[in-house]
Amino acid sequence: MAFNQFFRIGRKITSCTVFGENSAFNLQNVAILGKNSRLQIFTSCTLSSTNQRPDWNRAVSEAEKIVGYPTSFLSLRWLLSDEIANVALHLRKLVGSNHPLLKTAKSLIYNGRNNMQAWGLIVLLISKAAGHRNVDDMEEDKAAGVLYSQRALAEVTEMIRTSHLVHKGLVNIYAGQYQEPSELNDMAFGNKIALLSGDYLLCTSCAELAALRNNDIVDLMSSAVRDQAVSEFLGQRDKQNNPLPSCGKSALADWTTRNVLSAGSLLGKSCQGTLKLAGHTNQVQEQGYKFGKHLALAWQACLELEPFISSKYVPGSMFNLTSAPVLFHLEKDPSLYAEIEKGLDTIHAVNYQKVHEIVSKGPGIELTKELQREHSQKALEVLNSFQDSDARTALSNIIFAMGEL
Repeated sequence: MAFNQFFRIGRKITSCTVFGENSAFNLQNVAILGKNSRLQIFTSCTLSSTNQRPDWNRAVSEAEKIVGYPTSFLSLRWLLSDEIANVALHLRKLVGSNHPLLKTAKSLIYNGRNNMQAWGLIVLLISKAAGHRNVDDMEEDKAAGVLYSQRALAEVTEMIRTSHLVHKGLVNIYAGQYQEPSELNDMAFGNKIALLSGDYLLCTSCAELAALRNNDIVDLMSSAVRDQAVSEFLGQRDKQNNPLPSCGKSALADWTTRNVLSAGSLLGKSCQGTLKLAGHTNQVQEQGYKFGKHLALAWQACLELEPFISSKYVPGSMFNLTSAPVLFHLEKDPSLYAEIEKGLDTIHAVNYQKVHEIVSKGPGIELTKELQREHSQKALEVLNSFQDSDARTALSNIIFAMGEL
């Protein structure tokens, strides 16, 4: 029941069969039967999209086979749980409203390169690439070549990141902001669901962390959650806490600080933690942190380039005003601040078409591509310090799939 509710949020599906590598149920490979009963397979719970590079899904799919089976918490045991079933049921009530939680829920399932499955997958791949030392055989998942504790940490990583994204969907409600009572009720109800579902994921991740019985790992992952919280209070914000560029700051330093705190810290410390669980030295653990951090930053730069891949602006679309292309352009051409400052009350007041046209013609795009290549190269350099293996190759393929180095 919960499965159907979850997938009806985004798009109607005629028929759905779930199967996988080592289990009858595997949400990474979803077969959809259309009108003519033609079988189509969409990997990683995504629908094919024209703006995705064709090798991304293949790279992720091949990587999943190496670690045995997907780690995503969007698995059968989660989808059939009472809590997730209730969340899915209540989300249906928000369909037709403008609450940002709906967009978040849809992106978690359908947005290929930003999906949570890949974050946990990265943790498992670096675990297998590095191997483990002096660990009890009972702790190892022989088929996958990783420890059960490492798989649990990968799930924790996904839950923490997802809870952060869900919590970001909360709407600040001011007196007189919504004239229609029905709209106000929708926003208030959506806030309750976002708060409770985000808290549920976060508290469940805390319980799984505690079950590892490793204080160092708990401290490490707790600091990653702290960094995510700090990232939400950096720089100028509109009334809905959407970020705005700050005048007078170095574009590179500002972008790096924001994204290390919001993403790089979590993936980096997860990779560091999984190597600690495997008994590696502090030096190797530090290499794991660097790999995760640089991969997260390269990933973020790749995502921020997507709205500017086409010179044509999609009417009504919005993008992050603190994305690398915008920040780099503002550093070279501060006159664009005049338009962006219109968003001090709400970013919806900004003319995104105008910003898109100006940034597309400026130096920000090429500088962002250089930034992505730089962090991708640094991640590859760390990766090359590990022995050659299928897991190392899979990580390299994922990095190359994000963009041409």
